[in-house]
Amino acid sequence: MRISELYRSGTFDLSVEIFPPKNESGDAELFRTLEELIRYQPAFVSCTYGAGGSTSKRTIELCETIQNQLHTTATAHFTCVASTRDQLIEWLHSASEAGITNIMALRGDPPKGQETFVPADGGLKHANELVALIREHFPQMGIGVAGYPEVHPESPDAETDLTNLKRKVDAGADAVYTQLFFSNTHFHNFRERCVQAGITCPIIPGIMPITEFRRIQRISSMCNSEFPVELTEKLEAVQDDLKAQFEIGVEFAIRQCQELIDDGVPGIHFYALNRSLACKRIFEALGFHEA
Repeated sequence: MRISELYRSGTFDLSVEIFPPKNESGDAELFRTLEELIRYQPAFVSCTYGAGGSTSKRTIELCETIQNQLHTTATAHFTCVASTRDQLIEWLHSASEAGITNIMALRGDPPKGQETFVPADGGLKHANELVALIREHFPQMGIGVAGYPEVHPESPDAETDLTNLKRKVDAGADAVYTQLFFSNTHFHNFRERCVQAGITCPIIPGIMPITEFRRIQRISSMCNSEFPVELTEKLEAVQDDLKAQFEIGVEFAIRQCQELIDDGVPGIHFYALNRSLACKRIFEALGFHEA
C-alpha cells in the first residue's frame, strides 16, 4: 500500500522503522525482530539510508526482502547526500524495479567530518527538491517527509523550519513523519502550527521507546528533543539497572502513545532500533494484538 493511500479512511495505522545491520548476524537478528513485529500488521516497515548514502543499495535490498519474504509493504529512505541528480534518478529506477512504491524523502545528514550539508556537484540541496524529483520521474510513488516538533537543529527558528516543511508538502509529499519527541505538548503545538500554515496532509508522530537511557539521551541530543524532568529523574535513579530503565521507558511510551491516539492521530511511526520487545509490549498495551 502506498503512503498516499494510508490514513484516508479513518483507520489507525502503525508503522515501524529499522536500519540496515552491519553484518550477517545483524541481518538474522533483524529478521527475527521483523517476523515478530509484522504479526501486528504494520502498514509498512521503513528502512533507513545510511550516513553519506553508505547503505543505499542495502536499503533497496532489505526493502525488497521485506516485501517478498515477509509480505509487508516496505518504505525506502532516500537522501540527497553525495549524489548527483542523475545518480538519484538511477537509484529511483533501481528502487522501482525492486517493487518499492514508497519513499521517505530526506535531505540527509552531513557525512561524518562535515559540520554543514554540502550538496554534491550536480546534486540537490534540499528535501523539497528531492520530493519534486520523485514526483517528476515516478509520480506514482508514495512519499513521506520529516517534520520536527522541536525544530530542526539547523533551522534558525520555528517559522523558518515550518516554511521548509510546507515546501516539501507543496512539492508533493503525502504525509509528514515527525522526529522523535517525549513531550506530547510539542507535537500538539507543531500540528496546530502546521494547520495554520496550510499543511493538510496527515502528520504522524514518531515515537522511540526508551530501552537504554544513555543511548536515547545521545540520540535525542542530536535532534534537540527535550526530556521531561520527571522522566529524567526516574531514569537517572536506575542508571545502573537496564531492566528498570526498560520498564520505565516502555510504561512512559504506552502513556504517551495512548494520549496521542485519544487525541486522534492517524497513526504512529515507531523507531524500533531493530528490536522487538519494547514495541510488542506497547502494541499489546494499546490494544493491537498479533494476527
